[in-house]
Amino acid sequence: MILEVQNGCFGYPRQEKILNHINLGLSEGRILAILGPNGIGKTTLLKCMTGLLKWTSGRSLLYGEDIAGLRPKQIWQQLSYIPQSHTFAFSFTGLEMVMLGRSSHMGSFEQPGAKEIAMAEEMMERVGITHLAYKDCNRMSGGELQMVLIARALINEPKLIILDEPETGLDFHNQILVLNMIERLAHTEGLCAVMNTHYPTNALSISDDAFMLNGNGEFIYGATKDILNEENISRSFNVNVAVNEFDYKGRTIKTIVPVSI
Repeated sequence: MILEVQNGCFGYPRQEKILNHINLGLSEGRILAILGPNGIGKTTLLKCMTGLLKWTSGRSLLYGEDIAGLRPKQIWQQLSYIPQSHTFAFSFTGLEMVMLGRSSHMGSFEQPGAKEIAMAEEMMERVGITHLAYKDCNRMSGGELQMVLIARALINEPKLIILDEPETGLDFHNQILVLNMIERLAHTEGLCAVMNTHYPTNALSISDDAFMLNGNGEFIYGATKDILNEENISRSFNVNVAVNEFDYKGRTIKTIVPVSI
């Protein structure tokens, strides 16, 4: 198992706990979708899982070792994290942004060289974004930047990639592009992927497991097909939904539609 959370609890100072007795495990070749309404603690959960925030109680294990006792370099050589905020104080080209993903493998004062440039170019070709190599990241569309950030995460050669709302704000084309990439990374190349999402239909389409947080601090966790049903989604999001199923070109497609409050 790559990453395991054991009885994780977390609350911000002078506030009630928002995460209570979290238990989950992440394995190679599987996709975990984390769902729940706004402000429920999904991003906080990702940060606690990876050691960016310290659990109030409980722990995260990376390959069986407590993350709290590992050096940052030991952690970030194994996993890559793509946050939902994508604003940059400095101007980077696509190629430069991808090269930044090698920082955990370099010394404190070491500068990227020919090896890192070649790796970045190869990764951008693999992801299909060579045309973005010299484009300013601050001038990219949301979909273009998301693919660059995925390439930056992959050049780290991680075992686990974590994406915080990767498809939010993207049009249909770019949503499918990003979702297809995540699915290929896990189900074809054997990485483990975790994604926070506001879209149950997207989770249903690619994830193996689902972790759904509810407003009362409880959660449900298990196989996606068992977790993402009308009853559970309606309870978590406080909205009535309908699950629709249809066939498209030999595939069974399920969509989840909010119908009333």
